[in-house]
Amino acid sequence: MNASRPVDRRTTSLGSALGLGEKLFASPAERRFAGAVESGLESVETGLLKEMSFADDLADVTSRYLLAAGGKRIRPTLALLTAQLGEGSIDDVIAAAKAIEMTHLASLYHDDVMDEALMRRGVPSAQSVWGNSVAILTGDLLFARASKLVAGLGEDAIRLQADTFERLCLGQLHETMGPRDGEDPIDHYLSVLADKTGSLIAAAAQIGVILARAPQQFRGPVTEFGERVGVAFQLVDDVIDLAPPLDETGKTPGTDLRSGVSTLPLLYLRRLAATDVDAQELLTRIERDVNTAHYGAADEAELTAAIAELREHDVTRQTIAEAHRWAREAVAALAPLPEGPVKKALTRFADSIVERSS
Repeated sequence: MNASRPVDRRTTSLGSALGLGEKLFASPAERRFAGAVESGLESVETGLLKEMSFADDLADVTSRYLLAAGGKRIRPTLALLTAQLGEGSIDDVIAAAKAIEMTHLASLYHDDVMDEALMRRGVPSAQSVWGNSVAILTGDLLFARASKLVAGLGEDAIRLQADTFERLCLGQLHETMGPRDGEDPIDHYLSVLADKTGSLIAAAAQIGVILARAPQQFRGPVTEFGERVGVAFQLVDDVIDLAPPLDETGKTPGTDLRSGVSTLPLLYLRRLAATDVDAQELLTRIERDVNTAHYGAADEAELTAAIAELREHDVTRQTIAEAHRWAREAVAALAPLPEGPVKKALTRFADSIVERSS
């Protein structure tokens, strides 16, 4: 099956990538800093088009499908930001930023197969266009290309890429298998988020420090920041998943729940249902309608109403509060960094993440 080329929604703006206001960088020095990062982003974007091109016609189309569909390039932006603590957007940092984004894109191809997702970034998901096998192999091709890029960046970068890839796989495995006997489901879920989302964001922040030869003592703080802000990011997505669509993403309210993914609001509801009759009744309705939806027999109006009720429930406010806690801890981890535009931008990024749930 052929796919028409999606609308090109790429962005190389520092502000749009991290949710930073135009007035954040007011002084001439800060504007030069922002300009250096945006120039690096432009190099990354151009480089991605080249690195993700294949001589094989099919691979050339499938590999750039999600790249062309859009994305804010958060991970390469973080790499370029933390690189400003050292020598800035040098060639090795640009190469690493491209590899990080390719790794992220590869994981999306695989995730959509695992989740049986129909849409991604406002376009039909790759496996819904070409099938599971092509989507999986496309992800593998991108992982391979990312590894080739990292291979020329030194032992530290190679090890970081391998460790991160291992955590991505473990996170998906643990999500697929669910919590073990006696394991708290909420603790298990947060651990999965740290592996699946936090690890790659942390790697992006860390690689900028490593390859720009920034002071060694900054490596730990930016890594902790990246992991914690990654968990906060995903928790906010759990809340956004319940909301009616406000744009052209094509997502139906409760997409994750409909796919059988137990997000944090639902996990909180399950815990509350053990002692609260109203919570038990809502949980029963959601699980009944989700199960019957798999057989095409669900009452869509009833399921939509149950999801709306979950959205307004206190468990969703608890999820927002938990996201804020992770974001606060991410900012606190930045304490050892010097005052300046890097710290300011990272702090604002953490704040902007949780503001998305407002």
